[in-house]
Amino acid sequence: MGHYFVNDDNLKSEIKEIKIKILDNNFKFKTDNGVFSKGELDFGTKLLIETVIKENIEGEVLDLGCGYGAIGIIINKILNCSVTMIDINKRAIHLAKMNIKDNECLDIDCLESDGFSNINKQYDYIITNPPIRVGKEKLYSLIKDCKYYLNRKGKVYLVIRKEQGSKTFIRDFSSIYMVEILEKKKGFCIISLKV
Repeated sequence: MGHYFVNDDNLKSEIKEIKIKILDNNFKFKTDNGVFSKGELDFGTKLLIETVIKENIEGEVLDLGCGYGAIGIIINKILNCSVTMIDINKRAIHLAKMNIKDNECLDIDCLESDGFSNINKQYDYIITNPPIRVGKEKLYSLIKDCKYYLNRKGKVYLVIRKEQGSKTFIRDFSSIYMVEILEKKKGFCIISLKV
């Protein structure tokens, strides 16, 4: 099986629909083989979304590595933020565009991008469940690059598991960003990064 951050044209498509409830709001998402967490919204992403909603953010948001669109669509609908969703995976982008329509979103855009390759503006917030399996070097490069796509007071929100090296991650990025731990639950850590 290929990774969700690689385009695999030989992977059989089996689109299915899942339902997600976040803070009494109901959503439906089409998912498929070859995208992250296709069977249900994973705990880390759900915790990230719920934590960001409590922060009551507003403005322009970039959903980095959007997958089928859960983060961007839910933030757009609940907080009325303007959202751009990006992913390297063509299948994920196709699903995200369908999910934007199915959830009747406004002021939301979705495009294919390898990291920030197709992004040429700055955002108030970047939200991501980062692709840990791309390897430490590529992951760190992606998170370091976030600072170039943030407005002056912008923040990055992300989730990382303790067993995936959250302590090392926090230590390593403390020299680049102001790091704040917003939530810890079941081994997951929700972190905000500010330049």
